[in-house]
Amino acid sequence: MKRIVKWIAIAAGVLLVIAGIGGFFLIRNMQSMMGGEVELSYTHEQHEQENKGSTVYMTAEITPEALMEIYTALGTGLEGNQTAVKLSTGEPPASNYLDPNLIKELVQSVNGTIVECNTAYGGSRSETAMHYQVAEDHGFTEIADVVIMDEDGSATIPVEGGTHLKENYVGAHFPEYDGFLVLSHFKGHAMAGFGGAIKNISIGIGSAEGKCLIHTAGSSHDSPWGGEQNAFLESMAEAGKSVVDALDGNILFINVMNHLSIDCDCDGNPAEPDIHDIGILASADPVALDQACVDLIYQAEGREALVSRMESRNAELVLEHGEEIGLGSRSYQLKRIDG
Repeated sequence: MKRIVKWIAIAAGVLLVIAGIGGFFLIRNMQSMMGGEVELSYTHEQHEQENKGSTVYMTAEITPEALMEIYTALGTGLEGNQTAVKLSTGEPPASNYLDPNLIKELVQSVNGTIVECNTAYGGSRSETAMHYQVAEDHGFTEIADVVIMDEDGSATIPVEGGTHLKENYVGAHFPEYDGFLVLSHFKGHAMAGFGGAIKNISIGIGSAEGKCLIHTAGSSHDSPWGGEQNAFLESMAEAGKSVVDALDGNILFINVMNHLSIDCDCDGNPAEPDIHDIGILASADPVALDQACVDLIYQAEGREALVSRMESRNAELVLEHGEEIGLGSRSYQLKRIDG
């Protein structure tokens, strides 16, 4: 009996060692996927310039009226008869998707069709029928027509000047629209560090297949897992540029900075935010717009958790690469429209 107990103890010890080694390599692999270890600094170079860079408009008010005012401030409308409004329908049961009552007037003023694509990671929005049900449950079908753009598969558009991607797989219905109004809820993200305009036009417009290719930097058509972190971030910028190029620049961007959780709207149970709502920002330049939002996070009280999320994911690389390939400029002029 003592011998049996002894062998059980030895076996348990061996299993603990194996688990420890496995855990070590799992952590190292995750660090590799996230771009390696990152020392959190909480210091940050601001990119606002007085007389150069793209214009970003801002209001501290988050109301339907303020949303209309900031869209008007952009000074240019979208051309064509078929306008898509890209947003996140939000993962049930409690994600922080944009309130349909907030966006209703603006969506209807541009005669927009709300568009989305299926997810590549499971959940309630990975299948088209379920995704339409979520859109209805969350109130979007009450304010506009909704189209899941990859319900009939993918279409491909070229990626010019990309390091990782040569083509981008978007929802098959993407070519049906003349212009896009991109409404993004700015927040943290478990993999990208933050989600804003660039994520909304890359991962967001990618079909389920396209999402896998972006996450894996072109390596996999059917799995989003296993990609290297920096390559993923750069692929987001490249996919985003392909969308802007395909639309010949007929695209405008608005970020709403409320419910500033460290978690994305793809998380059905996000962490409670530590930062108070900041406002609404808008630009014709998605890089400048996301950069301005990041800069505001670094200035905000309670920023520690969200800054940690961004820095640990090397999140600003998507902005650096976006600027390098011509998606936009990190330098911006911030113009307040609320006095």
